[in-house]
Amino acid sequence: MWCGRTRALLRVSGLWPTGVLGRRPLNCSAASLAGSNSPRCWNCGGLGGPLRGDRFFCPQCRALQPPDPTRDYFSLMDCNRSFRVDTAKLQHRYQQLQRLIHPDFFSQRSQTEKDFSEKHSTLVNDAYQTLLAPLSRGLYLVS
Repeated sequence: MWCGRTRALLRVSGLWPTGVLGRRPLNCSAASLAGSNSPRCWNCGGLGGPLRGDRFFCPQCRALQPPDPTRDYFSLMDCNRSFRVDTAKLQHRYQQLQRLIHPDFFSQRSQTEKDFSEKHSTLVNDAYQTLLAPLSRGLYLVS
């Protein structure tokens, strides 16, 4: 289901949970997550998101999760919340995220994942365009 390229990208970028690929992480059991406030996966009902990283995928079934509406552009693009932004780092992060969540990579998945992919991609595009231009970045900071 997951091709080697996607697994490698997730692992290198720190978005894939640690442990044996294709299996649950060793420290991510239902018992350990039962007391947490982590959201449940829409696909498998599993508790929690990835142990680290961006919470794009469920650690149990690897289904793309809905975008977090409370997340700001700076945290999404992994930038410091300031007017000065490293544009090279911003561009690298943009490309990294688009390789993970672009709708073209979800053409053979469920309609729900296709919709989530479109929403994630739109959010990443908006964040990138906003943070790239100094004027829009400044306006976003004061809003």
